[in-house]
Amino acid sequence: MEYKKVILKKGKEESLRRFHPWVFSGAISHIDDSIEEGDAVSVYSADGTLIGNGHFQVGSICVRMLTWGDTAVDEDFYRERLQAAADLRKHLRLLREDNNSFRLVHGEGDFLPGLVVDVYGTTAVLQAHSPGMHFDRMKVAEALTHLQGLEIKNVYYKSETTLPYKADLDAENGYIIGGYDTDIAMENGLRFHVDWLRGQKTGFFVDQRDNRSLLEHYSSGRRVLNMFCYTGGFSFYAMRGGAEAVHSVDSSAKAISLTNENVSLNFPGDERHKAFATDAFKYLADMQKGEYDLIILDPPAFAKHKSALKNALVGYRKLNGKAFEKIASGGILFTFSCSQAVSREQFRLAVFSAAAQSRRKVRILHQLSQPADHPINIYHPEGEYLKGLVLYVE
Repeated sequence: MEYKKVILKKGKEESLRRFHPWVFSGAISHIDDSIEEGDAVSVYSADGTLIGNGHFQVGSICVRMLTWGDTAVDEDFYRERLQAAADLRKHLRLLREDNNSFRLVHGEGDFLPGLVVDVYGTTAVLQAHSPGMHFDRMKVAEALTHLQGLEIKNVYYKSETTLPYKADLDAENGYIIGGYDTDIAMENGLRFHVDWLRGQKTGFFVDQRDNRSLLEHYSSGRRVLNMFCYTGGFSFYAMRGGAEAVHSVDSSAKAISLTNENVSLNFPGDERHKAFATDAFKYLADMQKGEYDLIILDPPAFAKHKSALKNALVGYRKLNGKAFEKIASGGILFTFSCSQAVSREQFRLAVFSAAAQSRRKVRILHQLSQPADHPINIYHPEGEYLKGLVLYVE
């Protein structure tokens, strides 16, 4: 299929030859005058060789590559790629009687840059992160409802906050196929409400599923503090794990309300759980030393861009430093960074610095990452964003 052309400078095709899916603005020699943001385009090397096709947008990343060679970006392409994504999730055994929530499409990790799809039962929540995916949203939605092995009946489009604001696409959140069915999904036998209408991301953080399961095994008899709890995922896993007490903290009163609803769904009337809508740093500063012997620190991204990296690392040091100061002897700390701009080494160094300043004996029990339904494209290492450590503190 003939698309408008993007021609690279000499030698700038090398990263694409290694299947990296981004074309940066500095690599481009010429762009057809009629190209508009979100168009499907063909990328050529300086000598005129077709490399592949992708979506064009204005910015540092000018093209997100979708196909290599002359494969068209059409309905057949989306059906094939989405079915491959679904087949992987079936191989991972994520669709079971006790589990119907998972990430179906993880952008570059599923060779669909600019697209995220999370599944909650019969509803798929679709997020476009590029204008091209915004324009192709109905092709994606139609393909989602025809996937073999999945029964997706409803597609909710949630891209108001994920698209480049300068593109002025006027995207509206809402159902583009089907409608409201239920907002209750299941993860490893635990039920939870998903607020895809007004909640963060797609409504729930499915990327912590495996780490929540690990926490469950450490929770028996412990006093648990779940900081930045959002809708309480770690909290109800800790309760099922036999925690003595579980306290959930978030600055958002709405998040605390959802946490209480989720705990009640699984443990109605259980007095082990209390929730507090307050600032995390204030709560940590005010609490008694030794009050908790299992603490979860899962803050929002401290650095969404490289420019915020220095301040982010200071934030991680302060946050973890306060946890090291207050956690009981023999306590376990689950600490995370979901900032893509922060490398695994930088996060670990920030936590190490906090531990050293506390002068406590600290051992690493586990080094954590994102789960298999958030795969990392081997040609796009930037896709690794979730870093975590489980630490034993004497």
